[in-house]
Parts: sequence; C-alpha cells; structure tokens
Amino acid sequence: MESIGVKMSMGIPARIFAIILKLSPSWLQNKLWQWWYQKLSKSHIKQDFRFMNYGYIDEKPPDLESQDEPHRLFIQLYDMNLRNILLKNKQVLEVGSGRGGGASWIARSMQPASLIGVDFSSEAISLCNNWYNGQKNLSFVEGNAENLSFPDSSFDVIYNVESSHCYGDVSKFINEVFRVLRVGGSFCWTDFRDDKSMISINQMFLDSGFKIISKREITTEVLDALDSINDAKMATIEELVPKTIRRSFETFAGVQGTPVYEAFRNKKLKYYSYQMTK
Repeated sequence: MESIGVKMSMGIPARIFAIILKLSPSWLQNKLWQWWYQKLSKSHIKQDFRFMNYGYIDEKPPDLESQDEPHRLFIQLYDMNLRNILLKNKQVLEVGSGRGGGASWIARSMQPASLIGVDFSSEAISLCNNWYNGQKNLSFVEGNAENLSFPDSSFDVIYNVESSHCYGDVSKFINEVFRVLRVGGSFCWTDFRDDKSMISINQMFLDSGFKIISKREITTEVLDALDSINDAKMATIEELVPKTIRRSFETFAGVQGTPVYEAFRNKKLKYYSYQMTK
C-alpha cells in the first residue's frame, strides 16, 4: 500500500501500524483500515465533526451559507476537486464519503439529481443516514471501493477526496470507478502520495481507460490550510479525545509536528488533484 505512515490506528504507534500495513496483503490492509475507521466513528460522534480532510486554501473561495462557514477550509477541498464540473441534475457518487459533510454540502449547493455516498465504515454510514435524512437527493450506503455494488454506467460524476490512500488495491478501485461511470462522465480525484507511488497511480488512471483532463500538485495549499486550523484542531482534540488515543488523532488530523505534516513540509508526500473523463 502506498504512503502509509501517515494516518494511523487507535492505540498503535504510527510507525508500527505503517509496517504492519506495508507487509500485509491488500485484503488485510482493507480490514485494518476498516477497523480504524469504525473505531474513529464510535469514539467521536460529536455532530460538529463531519469533515475528515486536511483542508485547502483557495484563491477562488466559494460563497458559503452561514451554516457552512465554520467548515470553509474543508469544503474548499471538495469545491476545488469538482471545479468546472456540472453536477446539477446529475447522478453523482462519492467513494469514501466518511462522515458526510462534503456530500451534504455538494448535494445542497450543486443540486445533483441524486448523490450517493459509499463508505466501508458501517458506523459512519449509520451516522450519515441519521444526520442527513432530511436531504432528499442524498443517501449513504456501506460498500467497498474495490468492489462497488452498482451496475455498469450508473453515474455521471464520481469523486474521491483524501480516501484512496487507505485502499489495499488502488488499481481495483480505479477500474471499478471506470466501470460504474457513464461514457463522457467525470472522475475527480484528490489525495496524497510519494513521488514513486504517484507515477504508478497516474499510469493506473491511463491503463483503466481514463483520459486525464487536468492534474496539479496542491501540497502548498493543503499545508497552508493545516497551518491555518492547527490551533483550533489541537484544542478540539484536547477537548474531545481521551488522552490514551490523542496522539493517534493528532497524527490522523495532520497537526504540526506529526509525521504526515512533516512529510508534506519536506515534500516526501505531495498532494494532487486530477480531473478525468471516460
């Protein structure tokens, strides 16, 4: 699995968890990540905690409603990922929907006919279906990114935000996205990798049949966002997370001084954004 040593497990030191994942077959990597996200969902059910990405400092920030303003930097990563993609009246899929904050904002602001969020954490799906049941064009289902439970050519737009680094077999995920996307549809992907892994994934996109419309590195913008919200994030973790697992949450959240933050700062990890079409 690419670029582990970044987000980490509950109660297990990051480096040990990274080694376990690196030496594990893809099916076991998926099980380990599923266990981690289930723990995360169970241990932190506060309703304010609806976004799990690192954020993005945007030169063209979107207009937001007052209810969304506290989550601006996280929303901006979604907005950047989908920029120039028309979602109105489209059938849309988010793979790796987490706690649903991004999907909720997109369903409200971009007006797709329907938006389905799929995630392999049953705990996260349960929370999302409870929190967002008033949004008629939004639903969430439990599922596996490497074996999507949808017919061929089901969606006009598929997007994936800061999730694919958790997948055991990224090529299976990419091929599944290609399968369930309609001809002419858009696939928007944003995540982080080291240089070697990114070369491999870029080739996976091409081998699957996708045409790359645009790609760019956005590490600086993500790192600026991490710096901007670092103190608030630390305060939230201190308030809500038990001391025994606090360091795990800090690493998962990319706060200053943690391995993932330093990897971004030293450019050992870089953050990318791709828009593709089938």
